[in-house]
Amino acid sequence: MARPDKAAAVAEMTDKFRSSNAAVLTEYRGLTVKQLKTLRRSLGENADYAVVKNTLTKIAANEAGIDTLDDLFAGPTAVAFVTGDPVESAKALRDFAKENPALIIKGGVLDGKALTADEIKKLADLESREVLLAKLAGALKAKPSQAAAVFQALPSKLVRTVDALRDKVEQGGAGTPAPAAEDAAAE
Repeated sequence: MARPDKAAAVAEMTDKFRSSNAAVLTEYRGLTVKQLKTLRRSLGENADYAVVKNTLTKIAANEAGIDTLDDLFAGPTAVAFVTGDPVESAKALRDFAKENPALIIKGGVLDGKALTADEIKKLADLESREVLLAKLAGALKAKPSQAAAVFQALPSKLVRTVDALRDKVEQGGAGTPAPAAEDAAAE
């Protein structure tokens, strides 16, 4: 790698691998320039989608400490460097691949862990981070309110039970204890 432009390209991709939360490798053979432009737009600001040279990208990934992708660098390859929510980017790639079967998701890496194409599709099936956090907040909020309802129910149930016993005693119901004064006078 004697050429400075190649060294600069490797350094740039190494930085992208290090600064991104995830990277998804795809094969784009058969897609038009217009379709690739649409794909980049659908990924939004969360990801940078770049057509790459396999050899240089493999070197960059290895320099970034990612050696689990080596087998995926075959054929025309493009990488989505995800800096935002990986779920949103995985959904965008999955949805685009459904509409354009020429896009093939090869695999990727998420926080240093290798992902297969199937795992990326499962990641795409997850709800977004915001939705999951909202559900967690709702669950956490529900638990204290449920506990408060239980604690509030205990005293009111006790009061109802005491009132029922008092009414039973006042009516001279069966099984009521005899007054202590009458027991002492009878002896």
